[in-house]
Amino acid sequence: MAKKKKTEEGIKIIAQNKKARFEYHVEDKIEAGMILVGSEVKSLRDGRASLVDSYALINKGECFLHKVHIAIYPPSAQFNHEPTRTRKLLMHKCEIEKLTSKLKERGFTLIPLRLYFKKGKAKVELGLCKGKRQYDKRAAIKKREANREVSRALGRKR
Repeated sequence: MAKKKKTEEGIKIIAQNKKARFEYHVEDKIEAGMILVGSEVKSLRDGRASLVDSYALINKGECFLHKVHIAIYPPSAQFNHEPTRTRKLLMHKCEIEKLTSKLKERGFTLIPLRLYFKKGKAKVELGLCKGKRQYDKRAAIKKREANREVSRALGRKR
């Protein structure tokens, strides 16, 4: 279960995909709304969502979100939703056309980076990503460990 955080501009973060930033180079970010049913919104307000292994596809001029897990909401009983159903995203036609042209390039994919509420509306931030090579991942790990060592050394001096 993800922790809820409040940030600038009335944004309440529900879930983040930290693994995506490690696995991919994020070239561009796009915000999109989602078509949800009532029990999904209630579950998101409780912070019960996961973006692990999720992705977005463009099909016939419409964008869809696949494999996002939004947990069922127990009080809604028989009116519950399918946890990993495909959800339609709300985007302008020009944005979808721009994404379609970028996705035709080799190696690009649409990955959801975070789910959040903005002014009471559920939004998803999509990243136009290109996969990292193994040596890029190793370099990221080395950089992270070096930063930890520096912060530890500074902490000891205090």
